[in-house]
Amino acid sequence: MPHSHHSHSGQFCKHAKGILEDVVVEAIRQKFEVYGLTEHVPRYRAEDLYPEEAGVTLDELASQFERFLDEAHRLKAKYASQITLLVGLETEYITGSDLDNLERLLTHVGSRVEYVVGSVHHVNAIPIDFDVDTFHKALDTLDAGFGAQHQQQVFLSRYFDAQYELLRRFRPEIVGHFDLCRLYNPGLMFADYPAAWVKAERNIKFAIEYGALFEVNAAAFRKGWDSAFPGRDVVKLILKHGGRFALSDDSHGPHAVGFNYHRLPEYLKEVGVLELWYLQRSEVVNTAGRKVQPVQLQNTWQVHDFWFR
Repeated sequence: MPHSHHSHSGQFCKHAKGILEDVVVEAIRQKFEVYGLTEHVPRYRAEDLYPEEAGVTLDELASQFERFLDEAHRLKAKYASQITLLVGLETEYITGSDLDNLERLLTHVGSRVEYVVGSVHHVNAIPIDFDVDTFHKALDTLDAGFGAQHQQQVFLSRYFDAQYELLRRFRPEIVGHFDLCRLYNPGLMFADYPAAWVKAERNIKFAIEYGALFEVNAAAFRKGWDSAFPGRDVVKLILKHGGRFALSDDSHGPHAVGFNYHRLPEYLKEVGVLELWYLQRSEVVNTAGRKVQPVQLQNTWQVHDFWFR
């Protein structure tokens, strides 16, 4: 303690800042004990590149990810006496080919990827977290003939169906920002969309069954939420079914390491999270065939020195 299982750097992600080693050095300065390095996987269609990636080829994205793995493992060895670095990846699911390519990628890199953060950032192949206009573009691809309520329910259902397929095929150890689908509408209550809420509960139960941890992602605070991801209703549903939580800062550069972690204790206490977990290397393979296992933080997390810096 403290831990983070989800991060990026500008060296390997165009919408982040700084170099990966500076992220690690900052995590050490802040006295993180376990820190996950998890770059986005490559994308495989030119139309899926973001504006800041103009001029980048698909082959360059693939080689960039390979360089990320090389650098992450170099840093893991270099700083092993000061911090435990875990090397992972964050998924993309834009079309079905992304999952097929992810399967090939995981086979290719083998144990160089120690764990997976399972995230969905698209609905109908359109980003839902890039900006508000693009979010509405994704929403508007869905039939509004039965009204806005129906359209929103279909949107949420598509998101949770994509998330379920990702969970089913890859069993990610960390479920990334579970409710990113309401990023631009944080007041939305899933219970008002019963069909989508059923799918969310299905996903939660499945993830718990195979042993996933749900990240409490502090990035939601910097995006204007008064909570972390996931929101209160989802946290309570996860707790109802016996789910477990891990911390993530989802930093996008050294400036954002541990950002808004000071707001997590109050939120966690409010929603009734009494236990925190983290990933640890293990000689025993998990259900995904990777050598990491969740470990419960011993002692009461609320009284750790980290929160009183």
